[in-house]
Amino acid sequence: MSLQHVDAIRQTIDGRFTEFKTNHPERLERRMEMSWSNWGFGQERLEVSVARLAKAGLHYIELHGNHYGPDLGYRLAETAKILADDGVMAAGVCGMYSAESEFASTSYRARQAAIDYTRREIDFCHEIGGSYLLVVPAAAGRTKNYDDYELHRSVESLQRLGDDFVAAGIKGAVEPIRKAETTIVHTVAEAVHYIESVGHPGIQHINGDVYHMQAEEPYVPDAIFEAGDRLLNLHMADSNRAALGKGSLDVDTVIKALYLIGYNQPGHYVTPEPLGSAPDVYAAMHALQDPKDLDDLVFTTVSYWREREDAVRA
Repeated sequence: MSLQHVDAIRQTIDGRFTEFKTNHPERLERRMEMSWSNWGFGQERLEVSVARLAKAGLHYIELHGNHYGPDLGYRLAETAKILADDGVMAAGVCGMYSAESEFASTSYRARQAAIDYTRREIDFCHEIGGSYLLVVPAAAGRTKNYDDYELHRSVESLQRLGDDFVAAGIKGAVEPIRKAETTIVHTVAEAVHYIESVGHPGIQHINGDVYHMQAEEPYVPDAIFEAGDRLLNLHMADSNRAALGKGSLDVDTVIKALYLIGYNQPGHYVTPEPLGSAPDVYAAMHALQDPKDLDDLVFTTVSYWREREDAVRA
């Protein structure tokens, strides 16, 4: 019986990885860095979230980009102390873009709000010691197009921030998001086109997300190969956007693809973001969630990832 297409792809990657492991065992010695995107923890106090991640053995966090106004969001000195107390470092900042603050909007006020917001997050990311800021070309949660010129407006808006990224030493990382959640830039190929259209050295990277990849890409590992050196952060959740190990995601093949592109190097992160499968996942940002549920989410995901990574590297 012939193989399913997906099994044939998996078999090819298995062969490549076996050869890679045989010929370059030294390139498997360093494990991948694991972080966690904390905006899904909702209104939980940051010190509680950071203590949980430290207890799970994580040394990095992707901080919620919550500086929605000059007087809002994490305060630098307080945040730095919370992180230092538990030995956790900021990997980067997750930029959050809504219809009131987005690069693709037909509203000049909304575009300016997105530019101002991004500048605040660039400054905060630099000061807290992060290395990247996740940016989204159009609002997350808006699925009706304004017109046919969203991409043009978004590119033009983000170009105005390129020098800010470079001056702060922060990498701009574009995240492709599935069509069910946004209007433009849904695939790695579209993200590459968008980055090339922006055409600035400060915005050259991709923030991947396996949940969106499952919806928009033919096969997740192929999307990882396509992103290649541009990929510096990868959001993880299982096929049902739950904790890893609770769905049908082929985690082993994702791990193999990441090692094959040399992802296990400093400044590259595997960052769980299991947000659940509700139509509006962004409601989680405002919720008061059960700490026991969050504990289970973190410990289940971290332990499963490390179990599978050890199995692949063995």
